[in-house]
Amino acid sequence: MSPLVSQDLVVVGAGIVGASVAYHAARAGASVTLVDAGRPGAGVTADSFAWIGASGVLEGPAGRLRATATAEYHRLGAELPGLPVNWSGSLRWPREGSAPTAGIGQTIVDAATVATLEPAVRQPPEWALWAPGDGSVDSVGMTEGLVAGARTHGARVHLDTPVTGVRRDAAGRIAGVETAAGPLSGTTVVLAAGVATAALGASVGVRVPVEPSPSPLFRLSAPAGLVRTLVNTEDFDLRQVAPDRLIAAADSPERTLAAVRSTFRGAGSVELLSTSIGVRPMPADGAPIIGPVAEVPGLYVAVMHAAVTLAAAVGRLVARELVDGTVEPALSGCRPDRF
Repeated sequence: MSPLVSQDLVVVGAGIVGASVAYHAARAGASVTLVDAGRPGAGVTADSFAWIGASGVLEGPAGRLRATATAEYHRLGAELPGLPVNWSGSLRWPREGSAPTAGIGQTIVDAATVATLEPAVRQPPEWALWAPGDGSVDSVGMTEGLVAGARTHGARVHLDTPVTGVRRDAAGRIAGVETAAGPLSGTTVVLAAGVATAALGASVGVRVPVEPSPSPLFRLSAPAGLVRTLVNTEDFDLRQVAPDRLIAAADSPERTLAAVRSTFRGAGSVELLSTSIGVRPMPADGAPIIGPVAEVPGLYVAVMHAAVTLAAAVGRLVARELVDGTVEPALSGCRPDRF
């Protein structure tokens, strides 16, 4: 793959991935235009459970990216102080069975340790996986912080501006994008528009194999301090996001509510406040699609599941490829030409 070097980027999509690419590229000195049909993080980013961590998973093309997720977010926190990150650690346990196998960043802990970490748990499991380095983010607040950082470094931001297509010049190279408010020029276009990436690619004859995948998220009322860590069980992913609020990622609001009430003492008053169904961009093989499109010079794709987890790393690596001309080995298994 030949390096694609550009100092004039249009980034399509102000979700957390596009915002991260725009911030890192602008910080590296590129001329950056960020454009989105809505507000920063208002799409599927807002409906993410927003867990940061390797989560014991190192397989597949995203393995190296996941392994660096926490370090990359700590770096971002140093660059942009005040970003909304909560380094609570995470606890995982099965409903029953033998001791689990610890993965990266995890240790196996006993019931007494679980009771210390999560005092409201009614029946602490015999074994659990504790990942003290894991955390979570306010995904919209994080995206807004990245957009603000991009602006600080000179990026131009066009919100509430739908992109209707990708522009090419007479030689077939990228020339920018068409929007509802008129054209925006750039020698490189980065498509980081989630599920809309497929249609935008199709506007220049490029197939981006991404399908919409529903992502339910439940918001619950809760007593203060009911949940202290990020808890993962067979019933839910659960974390406290405010003194009186929980969010849960699971399949059924009724089953989730019943499971929370039965898992934690003092949870009898927990009620379902709202349900949202985000639409995740799910690549055909599950792995991120990140890299230049050979048949359309100047076009670069950055679309993936687990976008919040990977955004800090991906933004930095994509900016290095586009602005500095490096070819990042960590992205080698994610290239669009594998399809």
